[in-house]
Amino acid sequence: MRIFTLAGVGGAAFVFNFNNPLHAEIKNEVKIMPYTAKDYSQLIGMEGFSETLLKNHFTLYQGYVTNTNKVLDMLGQMLKDGKTASPEFAELKRRLGWEFNGMRLHEYYFENLGRKKGGMNKEGTLAKNMTDEFGSYEMWEKDFKAVGTMRGIGWAVLYQDSASGRLINFWINEHDVSHPAGCNPLLILDVFEHAFMIDYGLKRADYIEAFFKNIDWSAAESRLK
Repeated sequence: MRIFTLAGVGGAAFVFNFNNPLHAEIKNEVKIMPYTAKDYSQLIGMEGFSETLLKNHFTLYQGYVTNTNKVLDMLGQMLKDGKTASPEFAELKRRLGWEFNGMRLHEYYFENLGRKKGGMNKEGTLAKNMTDEFGSYEMWEKDFKAVGTMRGIGWAVLYQDSASGRLINFWINEHDVSHPAGCNPLLILDVFEHAFMIDYGLKRADYIEAFFKNIDWSAAESRLK
């Protein structure tokens, strides 16, 4: 059997199988690019966040990106090999949610930090929606901080319900558990220990105060739908 591969446009490859000289089988194989860790080094120097803390956090995030790619590659190979009924396939599928959400939630978190001048636009849509839902921005902030200081490890997330438009603060216990279906994350606060213990020890409330001083409200506003 003779096989010839020709590179095509957009990363496609055309495979010609000349088992039968009068017949050529053409397969379009599209290469899927892996996820790439983003560079958040511009956050170094933020008030209340040491360089050591941030660099450790970046490294942990990069691990989620690496593992997301590994799990997707392994699942893809198992699919090709016909091993989808195996316990290993099932466990990797469950693991994918942890690795992928660990990657994406950290991206949302880092991207809603790095405060721009002026802080929140109190006349903007997000501030108005907070007032409509909670009575005032201050009441929303009180509720969000209360979620963030709850015992346990996880995330505090301001979600917008895509169906009703309502804003709700949720506690997310694990990367892949408790996310409300059909909701859009607007503001993400990481309250796993790695996010604050190097600088704050057990003083999580002090870390949350530093987080609020560094929120990029334009990022949260841009996530509204």
